[in-house]
Amino acid sequence: MTFAVYIEAGKKRTFAGAIAWPGWCRSGRDEATALQALLDYGGRYERVLRGTTLAFTAPARISELRVVERLAGTTTTDFGAPDKPPKTDGGKVTESDLMRFKMLMQACWSAFDAAADSTRGKVLRAGPRGGGRDLVKMVAHVREAEAAYVSRLGWPMPSGQSGRQERGLEEVREAALSGLRASAKGELPMEGPRGGKRWSPRYFVRRTAWHALDHAWEIEDRLSQNASMPHI
Repeated sequence: MTFAVYIEAGKKRTFAGAIAWPGWCRSGRDEATALQALLDYGGRYERVLRGTTLAFTAPARISELRVVERLAGTTTTDFGAPDKPPKTDGGKVTESDLMRFKMLMQACWSAFDAAADSTRGKVLRAGPRGGGRDLVKMVAHVREAEAAYVSRLGWPMPSGQSGRQERGLEEVREAALSGLRASAKGELPMEGPRGGKRWSPRYFVRRTAWHALDHAWEIEDRLSQNASMPHI
């Protein structure tokens, strides 16, 4: 079995992402290190999807990762976030796809919530040069980023959000699922009022799942005795 992978290469950082498995996306200095990171995190991604009906078995060898598309990265890529959708993300979304995407996103959100819950009352190890957000700031960052992602679909966030972080995150996620369905059904224009191109529903899922897992794994790594590469 092989996994179709796309490469997004910037000047300083490169991402490797699995086409069919949003959220399973890692970075490195170049294509080789990004692919190795993707392989290394396969087992962790498999654990995220346990308890769902999504049948994923992590690959054991680099040869099981097949690069099918290479994209030129941007300054955002170099900063530390994937920024270019693979061609397949422009494809039609069926009702079956929507059910799968909902299950996958909820699994990624649950992974982030579980990681955050495991940190209550503990201090996250500082990142390189003493950097890294504390838990409160990280939860706020994830909430704000996901709200921004919803806006990239063209779906309005509900007014009167609760000030509590937990409640606010739930509201954003409800909006994310509603916006995803509306976009997939063609109910949202693909261009904004000023002509800006909006995200496709597939890329919305890809970016949202990646961000939730990136920070879930950051929390786990900063709690462990052997912290891995920095996350942004």
